[in-house]
Amino acid sequence: MYQSFYYKQLTPPKLKPEGWMYRQLRTQADGLCGNLDKVWPDIKESGWTGGEKEGWERVPYWLDGFIPMAWLLDDSDLKACADKYINAILSRQQEDGWICPCDKEERPRYDIWAAFLICKVLVVYYECTEDARIEQAVYKALKCISRHLEVHTLFDWGASRWFECLIPLGWLYDRHPERWMQDLAVLLRVQGVDYEKLFENWPYRKPQEKGRWNYLTHVVNLSMCLRSDMLYNSFEGRKIGDFAEKALNMLLDYHGMPIGHFSGDECLAGKSPLSGTELCGIVEAMYSYEWLLCGTGGDIWADRLENLAFNALPATISSDMWTHQYDQMSNQIQCSILSPEKTPFLTNSGESHIFGLEPNYGCCTANFGQGWPKLAMSAILLSKKGIAVGAVLPCSASMEIDSTQVYFQIVTDYPFADGYRVIVQTDRPAEFEISLRIPDGAAEAYVDGEKVEGNRCKLQRRWEGKSEINVVFAFEAKLQPQYEDMYYVKRGPLVFSLPVKAQWRKKEFVRDGVERRYPYCDYELYPESAWNFAFADGKFMYNKKNPGIGAFDSQNPPVCLKTTLCPVEWPAENGVAAIRPSSLTPVGPEVEAELVPYGCTDLRMTVMPVAEPYRKEI
Repeated sequence: MYQSFYYKQLTPPKLKPEGWMYRQLRTQADGLCGNLDKVWPDIKESGWTGGEKEGWERVPYWLDGFIPMAWLLDDSDLKACADKYINAILSRQQEDGWICPCDKEERPRYDIWAAFLICKVLVVYYECTEDARIEQAVYKALKCISRHLEVHTLFDWGASRWFECLIPLGWLYDRHPERWMQDLAVLLRVQGVDYEKLFENWPYRKPQEKGRWNYLTHVVNLSMCLRSDMLYNSFEGRKIGDFAEKALNMLLDYHGMPIGHFSGDECLAGKSPLSGTELCGIVEAMYSYEWLLCGTGGDIWADRLENLAFNALPATISSDMWTHQYDQMSNQIQCSILSPEKTPFLTNSGESHIFGLEPNYGCCTANFGQGWPKLAMSAILLSKKGIAVGAVLPCSASMEIDSTQVYFQIVTDYPFADGYRVIVQTDRPAEFEISLRIPDGAAEAYVDGEKVEGNRCKLQRRWEGKSEINVVFAFEAKLQPQYEDMYYVKRGPLVFSLPVKAQWRKKEFVRDGVERRYPYCDYELYPESAWNFAFADGKFMYNKKNPGIGAFDSQNPPVCLKTTLCPVEWPAENGVAAIRPSSLTPVGPEVEAELVPYGCTDLRMTVMPVAEPYRKEI
């Protein structure tokens, strides 16, 4: 299955995150993700390890990010914790291969999506450890799933996410192919949701009415399904089609947000700047783009991956990574608990946008940790001809190419700097290709001083000793149309927003036996600065505000755009701004303002109109 892929990721032990990427991972390990086993009953007392709490998706979700994080950081304590959970899960696998924590009589109604997920996690663990037990455990589990599906067909989440099983199945098939594995792939495809047919007859051009929940419009299912066609066709040995591109374009056309993702709170919610989108959907879309980048080699998937990683992901998690939102909004002037009739969300509760331990529902609490580690694994990729730069991130790796030991390093503060350096060192002369990526939207780009065109610059050379390559590109900040004659600003991969100063009000309490206590308590955020503005002349001056910090910190954004804004009459109710201002006529003098990266904001205004005096100039 994977042999046909354009690129191959390195395993976490071979990668070394550096610079701001290392700091993000370290902060995550010191925050909620690295401590869930100590503070959250659904992990600490999980059914997967013999406890009485949730025994379905939450431990697998958590391990899916926790394991690569532990090995990327080479942290012995985190590794020991991962070992403990994997050992407990393996020790409870039944003789017939059943691996999920439920009694035999409960199996028919146990949603087998969790089995797909834990098998994927075991493969992640193997890539980090090469534990000899894993292959047999995955073999037995998948064989059991195959027999189970002959009698108990997929339903609910298993039917919606059937293709996730192809990830461990493809890994196993590449190692030891057997006929039943091909049969299982077909069985999954036949019993699961036919997303190709759904998008061929797409009925969801507008949000459904408030309160109407639907598996087929669920933002996480749709974020995941983008990798479905690629996974199935790859397993079958067929050419990867254009399903993902067509499906994503349709989702963005009708439900797109400035961050390059589609709304869903929890189901598709249109293009309003008040529509939310779920954190699980962000990290699952990133994972889809990582697969699509490796499977197709299309640089558009690296660009889309960076759009989410540099905007949506950091914005919806607090800077210390102890709290997160369930839903983020483009225009988010307050994050306080709303009554059901006042919430702007279609199917989620009025606490979905507060920062906390598990606002609205706990899936994101367990799942958000996969975002940063899997992003790091998409930076340095192996190609059939050598090495390729995927996502531009500060990191290094040691590898072997044709019996030559190669050290490869990306040195950068991107996306807070307009370029990167590559350092390559070999222990003996060797010829191979280094493929350098130029991010989409670059007005121009140079490699070692020479202008290059397109998204790739491929250097086929005989590399000897230590070499350095300098890549420089230039971006322009531009207004982009979004919704009902309103705009947002983007420069390169970064969306910029007007930050609204936030007062964080701590809420410590116990609900359903789950304690919220600092630092893993809940917070409501209230505005302490003005937010009711429109764009003026549409001119932006880019400045490095805090050079060298290079991380998504709401208190210290590393770059900014200086611009002119006009105050306008823009009503709000219950802490939610109106969709648009009531008038575009300025209500006061122009102000000089600093817009900061969307990912460096807690409260913000992103989508704004152009004020009346300037509308003809834009």
